[in-house]
Amino acid sequence: MAAFRPRPQDLPTEFPIFPLEGALLLPGGRLPLNIFEPRYLAMTLDSLGAGRMFAMVQPDPAQPPVPNGPALYRVGCLGRVSSFSETDDGRLLITLTGLIRFAIDSELDMVHGYRRVRGDFSRYLADLDELSKPAAFDREKLTEALRCYFQRRQVDANWDAIRRMPTEALVVTLAMACPFEPVEKQALLEAPTPADRGATLLALLQMGAAGPPDPPSGHSVS
Repeated sequence: MAAFRPRPQDLPTEFPIFPLEGALLLPGGRLPLNIFEPRYLAMTLDSLGAGRMFAMVQPDPAQPPVPNGPALYRVGCLGRVSSFSETDDGRLLITLTGLIRFAIDSELDMVHGYRRVRGDFSRYLADLDELSKPAAFDREKLTEALRCYFQRRQVDANWDAIRRMPTEALVVTLAMACPFEPVEKQALLEAPTPADRGATLLALLQMGAAGPPDPPSGHSVS
């Protein structure tokens, strides 16, 4: 099945948001989510009946709370529910696939306890087709930085899978999966172009690889 690629005119102007610290969704990325809070179950079910789209936005701890909850960073990413299943205890296990970034124009009244915004996509329309273009980035330098980063954190990696992954998809996957700080993840999200995101990712990996090794984490990356 071909990937869902909306046209600019297909994008909603108003949509739900899931504010979640440390959760990064990027265009073309796939974010697994375990939905169990009643308000986010309602949000997901409402989204499934209306285009299957909602957005991920990180709370901004540097700003004071607003009436609807924590203050938010002004840039998030709209996603589409590309798969879902329901567990016996009523949770929803979904995959949210990133479509396009947006700037929050304004926050709207809540519905069923979840937050909603009006989004402005005008600065990010290139997100809709950039993943289909070859990435202009030094793959060898990225791979070396990744080896050093994983070695310091004692992470097992599936290097065969990493070698097979296209560079643009590798940058997106690593940016979303690596345990960077929320402010660092926001910097990856707001990087103007894929090349800028790759450069930011490289810098974060190199900084993360500096210093003594971490205690064993038991983590693996495939």
